[in-house]
Amino acid sequence: MSELVDGEGQSARATLGRTLLFLREKAGKTLAQLAADTSYDKSYLNRLEKGERLSKRAVMEDLDVYYGSGDLLVRLWRDARKEVIKDKYKAFMELEATARVMWMFQLRVPGLLQTEDYARTVLSGLSGAQTTAGNSDEVEEQVAARMGRQELLNREPAPSIRAILDEGALRRRVPDAKVWADQLSHLLEAAEQPTVVLQVLPYAAGVHDLMSSDLMLLWQRVGDPVAYVEGNGFGELTEDPDRVLSFRLSYDLVRDAALTPVESTAFIKRLLEECRS
Repeated sequence: MSELVDGEGQSARATLGRTLLFLREKAGKTLAQLAADTSYDKSYLNRLEKGERLSKRAVMEDLDVYYGSGDLLVRLWRDARKEVIKDKYKAFMELEATARVMWMFQLRVPGLLQTEDYARTVLSGLSGAQTTAGNSDEVEEQVAARMGRQELLNREPAPSIRAILDEGALRRRVPDAKVWADQLSHLLEAAEQPTVVLQVLPYAAGVHDLMSSDLMLLWQRVGDPVAYVEGNGFGELTEDPDRVLSFRLSYDLVRDAALTPVESTAFIKRLLEECRS
């Protein structure tokens, strides 16, 4: 499909858009016909072809089936999704995508365990500031990128994940009660997966070493673990053995102070009942 690229250095999103245009024209379809056949809005499809908008993975899956293009569009979408992620996260995301073991401590609901509506609410901001069309598009791209990260949960073999959530992450509701209830339900569903262990660190545990930042510890199939620490406006990936060991010891102390997995799910169920009452 050399016809798809007529220059070097174009963005992955532009490549995806040109590919969408090429496949449509090759199929002899107008945008109106494509919209009618797929039930996607004509203007939305047009923006995808122009590289002005990043879709969700499901849209690319549908169009791959429609055009009979295997998984071409999904693969190009994955490359385009990486451009949405800020540079400081890219190295971490690449390691996350192939990690076999993941331990995390989070002051917020982890991105890997967020629902789409909750992610959209958080990424939109809660300040009440007016949202422009451009900002809305940016939010939707960030949502698509975040949901795309969750592909790794269904990978074979799936990574082994232990997530410890600070109680504050579960106490700070979003304004929409249904969105929040759905998010709590989603956490409970995630905890039922055999590869996911979910724990809650209660306020009663007191002060600890990870109060000011989120922590991710990642192990690949081979090699030493790495740590990713994220706080307000910063993110740092480190492979230094001494620092990683220090973070691991801090994590062990937090895990020991957390509720057990059974106690944690019971805690979340109580919050869900309160939310629905």
